[in-house]
Amino acid sequence: MTQPQNPGNQTMLDIQDVTKTYGKFTALRGVSLRAPEGEVFGLLGPNGAGKTTLLRILATLLQPTSGTAAVAGYDVQRQPEEVRRRVGVVNGGMGLPARLTGREVLRSFAGLYGMTRAQTEARIAELDERLELGRTLDVRAGDYSTGMKQKVVIARAVIQDPPVLILDEAASGLDIFARRTLLDFVLATRAPGRLTLYSTHVMSEAEEVCDRVAILHEGQLLSVGRIPDILSQTREGNLERAFFSLVRGGEARAV
Repeated sequence: MTQPQNPGNQTMLDIQDVTKTYGKFTALRGVSLRAPEGEVFGLLGPNGAGKTTLLRILATLLQPTSGTAAVAGYDVQRQPEEVRRRVGVVNGGMGLPARLTGREVLRSFAGLYGMTRAQTEARIAELDERLELGRTLDVRAGDYSTGMKQKVVIARAVIQDPPVLILDEAASGLDIFARRTLLDFVLATRAPGRLTLYSTHVMSEAEEVCDRVAILHEGQLLSVGRIPDILSQTREGNLERAFFSLVRGGEARAV
C-alpha cells in the first residue's frame, strides 16, 4: 500500500452523522468521517452497503435526511453550486453521446467551465498522456469499447482539474489494461490540495491505491483508518479477510 506524499492539514471532506432514508428503508445510518487533502480515500463495501448513496450526497445529487456534509469546505446542502465546481464524478454506468468523438466531448465540457481554447487543448494533451487516450480522442463514442468509454468519462470528469474526484466503482467492467491505466491515474492524483474518493468492492484495488479507507456495511460505518491499522485491529492478513471479520462483528453487535 502507498503512503501519502506530504499530506496537508486542510480538511477536504467532513461528514457528520449523515443518515439517508427512503420511506422505511435506511440506506445510511449516522455516518461520520473526515478526510484531509493529499489522500486517496477508499469507501469500501459490497453492493447495497450505502457507498453510492453517500457519494451521491457528496456530489449534491441527493439530500441527506439528517446530518451535514462539506466538500472542500463547502456545505453540500447550503452551497451546492460551490461544491459542484470543485468535484468531478465518475461511476461505472455513465454514458457518452454516440455521435461525438472523445475530443469533441472534452471540448464541449471544457466550454461549460469557461475554459479557453488554448487551456482546453493543453488540458486534453495532458489527459491524453496520463490516461493513454490515443485514438480514442478521434473515434466516435458509439464505436468505443468499455475501456475506451471509461477513459473518456474520466477525462470529462476532470477536464476542469477539480480538487475533489469521486470514483464510484470506476474500474467495473474494465479489461486488465484499462484497469491498470485507471489505477495509475488514481495514484497520480495524490497531491496537496486534492482528495480522491475511491469507492469499490474489490479490496485488492483499495490495498494498492488508498491511504485510508472507510468500510461500510448495510449503511453502517464499521471502521475507518489506515489499512495496516485495520489489519492489526482485526488480526487479519489482508483487507478482504478484515472486511469479513468486521462484518461478522457488526452483525453480532446488531443481534
